[in-house]
Amino acid sequence: MTRQWQDLHSPASRASLYLRALSKRKISGNKLPAKGLRCYLRVDHDNLIAYRKLCHFTDDGRLPATYPHIMAFNLQLQLLTAPEFPFPLLGLVHLHNSIQVLRPLGGIDGLGFTVFAENLQPHAKGATFDMVTEAQDGLGLLWRESSRMLVRGLRLEGTPGEQVDSDPDSLGELTRWYADSDIGRRYAGVCGDYNPIHLSAPSARLFGFPRAIAHGMWSKAMAMAALRSHLPASGYAFEVDFRKPVRLPAEVILSASEAGASGHLRLDGHGDLLHMLGHWRSL
Repeated sequence: MTRQWQDLHSPASRASLYLRALSKRKISGNKLPAKGLRCYLRVDHDNLIAYRKLCHFTDDGRLPATYPHIMAFNLQLQLLTAPEFPFPLLGLVHLHNSIQVLRPLGGIDGLGFTVFAENLQPHAKGATFDMVTEAQDGLGLLWRESSRMLVRGLRLEGTPGEQVDSDPDSLGELTRWYADSDIGRRYAGVCGDYNPIHLSAPSARLFGFPRAIAHGMWSKAMAMAALRSHLPASGYAFEVDFRKPVRLPAEVILSASEAGASGHLRLDGHGDLLHMLGHWRSL
């Protein structure tokens, strides 16, 4: 596929993007658009301070590895709510997230972002695609993210790939934290993700959840903050699969390998609930 780029001075307003999302409720096609978006985005330092506080990142002079995701969130919304995008935003399920930190994220005032969708594949519950976000500075690519999204109800030709579970044994408990009932609203206030499933029990019930659930990217950010001494400044990938949602309020337990060039982690709840499974590795 030849990528067609649309260069933006700035993303559309978040309010207008959510209005677009609310207006589209049905699948309108089975092919991903060739268009991608490009935009230069500056760091909002007040927002960065609030994000570090909310996700327990220390200020070490570098952007948290998950923060470019926050910077690019409106750009991602604009891609997913474009008229030519065939799938409704509401109802997409975030299955997997991979972040690559190619070079240190220090001394950054702004970054050039690209966002596009690729790799539409059949899945046992519908179909999946990857939303790819890349960030560059004057020297080139320094950060990349791929988010695998499930489109329920879409049927494609082909056989769904089998999920390979790699549940590591002998991981020691590293820490635990309490996800209180309003963490979804507080995270939304910082990152802009106002999906109703995260905001309150009544709004979550509209989408089949008995209680509000925590954002998956908040759980990943909390895990990466807790594992900061395990990870190098750059040259690594950190990947997670999102399993059972964290229903709010709840206590969760993070277990992980010892510090090293590679390792595994898992986030569990009480009652044999596995919320997140992941690993890190050197690039």
